[in-house]
Amino acid sequence: METTTIITDTHTHLYSEEFDQDRNEMIQRAINVGVSRFFIPAIDSTCTKAMYELEENYPENVFLMMGLHPTYVKENYLEELQHVENELKKRKFYAIGEIGIDLYWDKTHLQEQQIAFRTQIRLAKHYKLPIVIHCREAFDEIFSILEDEKSDDLFGVFHCFTGTYEQALKAISYNMKLGIGGVVTFKNGKIDQFLHKIDLKHIVLETDSPYLAPIPFRGKRNESSYLINVVDKLALIYSLLANEIARVTTENSKAIFGI
Repeated sequence: METTTIITDTHTHLYSEEFDQDRNEMIQRAINVGVSRFFIPAIDSTCTKAMYELEENYPENVFLMMGLHPTYVKENYLEELQHVENELKKRKFYAIGEIGIDLYWDKTHLQEQQIAFRTQIRLAKHYKLPIVIHCREAFDEIFSILEDEKSDDLFGVFHCFTGTYEQALKAISYNMKLGIGGVVTFKNGKIDQFLHKIDLKHIVLETDSPYLAPIPFRGKRNESSYLINVVDKLALIYSLLANEIARVTTENSKAIFGI
């Protein structure tokens, strides 16, 4: 694709150790193809320092979130939530994320995950920030909490959306945009079959790099420059020019993150 429009990666773990050997080159590759806005989700307190360094090195391009990822909700989760709260008091973030429920790897801490998710939704409301939701095999559990917490000041992104058309509509009904990435290019990804029925105003782009690389890189390390493959796929799905996909999804990201 050729695009002169800014493309926004609303979800990339640029601090991941998988980029330790070539981080600056990888970021430059993305900027060279128009992907120049990177929203960085937190995992737990161990990644905070690396996130701040990224922001210092790329102040025009990098926008940070703060949160506790559901698969990192362990016995010490209350300490981790306190860390989230402490950082939020200190400085500006653009979202609370990534937060949610993940029952794919381990169901042991479901109750703690639910508490952590609800706690962080309330922090987001307090700070008037969007939430970025991680959901894996947990749509019912997540929708149940969103139903309890729904309000005009609850909004955000359903990151890495891989649900059904009905679940997409339900997510949108809670003021969530759908984060669309490499999965839309997979033969068995399924979301490409109904996405054309979802107005583009509800979509933001993401890589989740280094995970979930799009075709033709599936199975390899993902990086933000590969977002152009997702743009190309969406251009086909929506019968629009790649530039228009880039423009609208970046506008949508601005509506969510306020920048």
